[in-house]
Amino acid sequence: MSDIAIKVDQVSKIYHLYDRQRDRLKDALNLTRKKCYREHFALDQLDFEIKKGETVGIIGTNGSGKSTILKIITGVLNPSSGEVTVDGRISALLELGAGFNMEYTGIENVYLNGTMIGFTKEEIDERLQDILDFADIGDFVNQPVKTYSSGMFVRLAFAVAINIDPEILIVDEALSVGDVFFQSKCYHKFEEFKKMGKTT
Repeated sequence: MSDIAIKVDQVSKIYHLYDRQRDRLKDALNLTRKKCYREHFALDQLDFEIKKGETVGIIGTNGSGKSTILKIITGVLNPSSGEVTVDGRISALLELGAGFNMEYTGIENVYLNGTMIGFTKEEIDERLQDILDFADIGDFVNQPVKTYSSGMFVRLAFAVAINIDPEILIVDEALSVGDVFFQSKCYHKFEEFKKMGKTT
């Protein structure tokens, strides 16, 4: 059994940049053979491995591809080339609102997220109280999430992400909107995960 949790092998992500909207339309409809876009490499042949139990931070300037590689690892985006191999159940908190239906209540979104990850209703039922206790948003959990402040939103999203028994936890910048007390609570949880040998 491999000790590698995440392997990124020669991964590139290329976006097409258009100067005019009509060029985008022409390209989408195959109306021209001429290349009417510029290629932008968000990632260019990126290679790295993360071992099971490691805690890794990715740093860089805005636009350097940090969120792009996290989205590729979690399967939200496909790479233009290269391959990502993941060994373990991933839970991710990538950006505020990802994976949530704004019209649903907090409780309904807990079940929606749990189901998308592959849990049964019974398994979510077992974890529900832990999720609610960690989120600590009171009766707002019965209101549509579109009425939440960004802080309440991230509390619920993080509580769901950490309580579905992930082997790999991926967190982007979403925690930056939480208050200092909640951030401290999250860092304690990261420490627990490290002691349990989980990858973050």
